Amino acid sequence: MYGRAVPAESAARETLSKGKGTKNKAPKPEGAKKAKKEPKGSKEKKTSALDAAAKVLGENGEPMNCQEMIKAMSDKGYWKSPGGLTPHATLYSAILREIKAKGKEARFKKADRGKFSLT
Repeated sequence: MYGRAVPAESAARETLSKGKGTKNKAPKPEGAKKAKKEPKGSKEKKTSALDAAAKVLGENGEPMNCQEMIKAMSDKGYWKSPGGLTPHATLYSAILREIKAKGKEARFKKADRGKFSLT
């Protein structure tokens, strides 16, 4: 088609076979409307493990290790592990990342080996 001569009848045949602009769209039935998405702010936001750990540490008032925090968070219903095998290790890593990233503004501080408290 590009750069070579095409007989007029074959060019017309190609355009007719494509059917551009010749289709009649049938009206959609009334029940076939698009589902509306919920606004982003309408869902209740889940508490993160870090937020729940800060809440538990605030209520307890003394330094805790991550296994104690995970147990207290699940017992009080603040946070539940989504099925991971080592949620305490994940929490430990997240707390250390927050301390390193935020420095003095971090919610947590290392109180003792393996134990954290609120700042």
